[in-house]
Amino acid sequence: MHPLMLPPEQGRDFTMSIQSPLQHLARWRLPLSLCFCLALALAPSLADARAGSSSSGGGKSSSSSMGSRGSRTFENNGAAPVTRSMTPSNPSATSPMGAPTPAYAGGGSFFQRHPFLTGLAGGFLGSMLFSHLGGLGTGLGFLLTLLIIGGLIFFVVRLLSGSRRFAPPGGGAMPRSLGAAAAPAAARFRGRDTAVGDADLNAFQGIHAAVQEAWGRGDLGRMRQLMTPEMLSYFSEELTRNTSQGVQNVVSDVRLLKGDVSEAWEEGDLEYATAFMQWSAIDYVVRLGRSPGQPDYIVSGDPKTPTEAEEVWTFVRRRGGDWLLSAIQQV
Repeated sequence: MHPLMLPPEQGRDFTMSIQSPLQHLARWRLPLSLCFCLALALAPSLADARAGSSSSGGGKSSSSSMGSRGSRTFENNGAAPVTRSMTPSNPSATSPMGAPTPAYAGGGSFFQRHPFLTGLAGGFLGSMLFSHLGGLGTGLGFLLTLLIIGGLIFFVVRLLSGSRRFAPPGGGAMPRSLGAAAAPAAARFRGRDTAVGDADLNAFQGIHAAVQEAWGRGDLGRMRQLMTPEMLSYFSEELTRNTSQGVQNVVSDVRLLKGDVSEAWEEGDLEYATAFMQWSAIDYVVRLGRSPGQPDYIVSGDPKTPTEAEEVWTFVRRRGGDWLLSAIQQV
């Protein structure tokens, strides 16, 4: 006999026998939804963890702070910081060993940093969704239960193994960066302080005047004898830029007004010295292919009035060798 044709008493018993397990499953609908959405919310974080992550212009030769000062290249010495240098910067100033900060150190989006809150919010959404599915939602509960239990077991195992792998020796909280944990207690090497004599001061003054003179003539051959290859490349770049723009920077009548050595040190067989330079010169820019007296000959500056400048120059030499210009910083 068809169930719909049963007597009223038997029909009610049959209906109650069907509704009883369904009502039992319905009570587990919200917890199952929460667990399911929690597993979905944590899945992207695990996938991300497995996948990993990966300067001067103008006419003057010294219009930017450039060059190398050995281990003190990026130290604050009262002048403008060096912005162009072939000396690598301190890796700990950015990230440990130049690597990006991992996600577990506090990075990532809000959802990656707060997966439980994300899963909780998703659970309420899932509960609303399953409530609209009615019997279909409860019918899927058995399959979802198996999937959720397996996923949760996998997640707990991975979580525990990950915490053991990244936990610092002796317990305690994980440092926010590996660089902080690996940073040596001793101060960073910056050479051994030394002193320079009068002969060295005279050499610095001679190099300063010769560099300005060679720059005004565009004489790279002379510059090669006065500065390091790195500095020569910067001066050559500036001369090329001026030529491409059809101008020339004329510097003459250079007079050193003040020169004070601020620091001197040695690193291995290299000796360094940094000096404050205050000087005056006739400094102006002319247009190539024009003659004095033509209206557009002078681009900028005054060929009759000297101007003053203040810069910090660093010199380097092999022990017992000749001093070379190694860096220029603006003041």
